Amino acid sequence: MNGSRGGRGRRVILWRHGQTSWNLERRFQGTTDIELTADGVAQARRSARLLASLRPDAIVASDLQRVVATANELASLTGVPVSYDSALRETYAGAWQGLTHEEIVERFGEQYLAWKRGEPVRRGGGELETEVADRAAPVVLHHADKLPDGGTLVVVSHGGTIRTTIGRLLGLEAHHWEGLGGLSNCCWSVLGEGARGWRLQEHNAGTLPEPVLGDDD
Repeated sequence: MNGSRGGRGRRVILWRHGQTSWNLERRFQGTTDIELTADGVAQARRSARLLASLRPDAIVASDLQRVVATANELASLTGVPVSYDSALRETYAGAWQGLTHEEIVERFGEQYLAWKRGEPVRRGGGELETEVADRAAPVVLHHADKLPDGGTLVVVSHGGTIRTTIGRLLGLEAHHWEGLGGLSNCCWSVLGEGARGWRLQEHNAGTLPEPVLGDDD
C-alpha cells in the first residue's frame, strides 16, 4: 500500500487547485464544477513557476475545471502533458454541496461534529473519506510506479482528496487523517520515497501562511 519497491527515490507532489468564488464564500464544492477566480488563475501561474523548477516527469489531475485550469499552467511551462482522471475528483458530499460552512453546521451539526472527530461519516449522504482514498490513491500509485528512479509526479487535485490520499499512502488509520491540516489554494504537499515507503516531507508548502478556504477546513 505504501508504493515502495525498495526505495527508488521517487517523489509525489500533491497540488491543490487555485481559488474559486465558492472558496471565498466558504461554500462546499465537492464534485460541483466551479471555475477559478482571476486570483485563482494568478495563484496557479505563480505556483506553476515554482513547481516547474522541480522538473516533473508526469502530471495527473482531476477533470474538474478548477483543477484542469490549474494543471494547464504547469503543463504550459514544462511541456509535460496532463493525464486527467475522474478518480481524483473531490469528495462527493450530496446535500452538503452548495451550502456554506454556516449552513452545514446549522443543518447537519451532529454529522459535522462526528466528521471532525474522525468518525466515518457520509457527509450529506455522499462518500466516506475511505472511499475517496480507495479511488484516488491507486491512481497516484499507478502513475508513481511509471516514474523513473528519482522521478517526480505532480498530482493536481482537491484539498479533501489530497488529504485522504496522503493518509492512505502514509499508512495512517483513517481516524487520524484529520490530523493532516488542509491545504491553502495552490499549495502542495510532498511525499518522498524511502526504503520503508512514502514519507511526508513537506505539507501546505508554497506560500506564506494563508487560511484554508474550502471543503476540507
